[in-house]
Amino acid sequence: MSSNPALSRRAVLGGLGALAGAAALPASYARAAAPVQARVGFVPVIGASAFYVLDKAGWAREAGLDIQATKFDSGPAAVSALASGTLDLLAIGIAPVAVAYARGLGARVIGAGGIGGSLFLATAPLGESFREAGDAPAQAFAAFRKARGKPARIATLPPGAMPTTAFRYWLKQHRVDPADLEVVTMGIEATQQALLAGAIDGGQVLEPAATIVRQRIPSAVVIATAPQMFPNAPGVVYAATESFLKAQPQAAETFMKLAVRATELVRTKPAEAAVYVQQALGSGLVSAAVLEKALASPAVSFVIDPRSIVESTREVLAFQVELGDYREAPNIDGLFDFGPWDRATGR
Repeated sequence: MSSNPALSRRAVLGGLGALAGAAALPASYARAAAPVQARVGFVPVIGASAFYVLDKAGWAREAGLDIQATKFDSGPAAVSALASGTLDLLAIGIAPVAVAYARGLGARVIGAGGIGGSLFLATAPLGESFREAGDAPAQAFAAFRKARGKPARIATLPPGAMPTTAFRYWLKQHRVDPADLEVVTMGIEATQQALLAGAIDGGQVLEPAATIVRQRIPSAVVIATAPQMFPNAPGVVYAATESFLKAQPQAAETFMKLAVRATELVRTKPAEAAVYVQQALGSGLVSAAVLEKALASPAVSFVIDPRSIVESTREVLAFQVELGDYREAPNIDGLFDFGPWDRATGR
């Protein structure tokens, strides 16, 4: 794993500008072929923003793709639908896709999506412990426990979720004593509400909820971002079924061209992209302004080259075995199909 995630991030992002030209689609494409149906299952998280843009901006329709999007509460739920033959593409976390592939469900990763996507936020008292400890996690948690007479209560998502994996990895790297914190499992919205109510001392909060919490509780302290906790760990990937890749290779290539174009928009013009992301994530409750800030948050970076996450995927899955999420790491040999990406970018 690179010790300088910012360097690898710049390398990946630097390529996006060069790929922007490759991402342009011929104006005649939509007229040249009948629309191809693409049934896409997604989990509503910030890391899949490129998908929201290419769909809600109408680019897919113009390029000859008839996107039929279905929202799922979790990656495993989307994989269950994939197993029933009702999906062609996925925009979900890497672990469920790897498990699906290992079980012979024919899911192949064709693109990266979002790195990270969450923040470890602390209330003011825990944040003060970190400040006094010089941001040394082990010392900070120990000092908080000594001062308060109880361990810090920290909320995480269920086991297997990437934010939880990143947080556990960070704790291990800093040799935090498990006795110095009480980890409680909560959902995304429950963690947000618990922080707002002061019921926990800190938690892993996904964007855009993290931006909302920080606006409502200015004293909340960002302890670490997911990319800092587990560098280059994929939060969202784009995957396709082997049957779709075989039957509709041009459609898969088109999807990747659009994903490159959408990723560039999210990276360089978050205000413009936020309007489309709002249609997928906002439900009328989250403003485009909040989503613009979330897209620019250090908690998430947007990449698309699938090769950029191969090694970190292997490391994530190995650590999840160590955590007990799986008995053994899924074999990822053959999990990545670089064909659509290579064709889309002229590699």
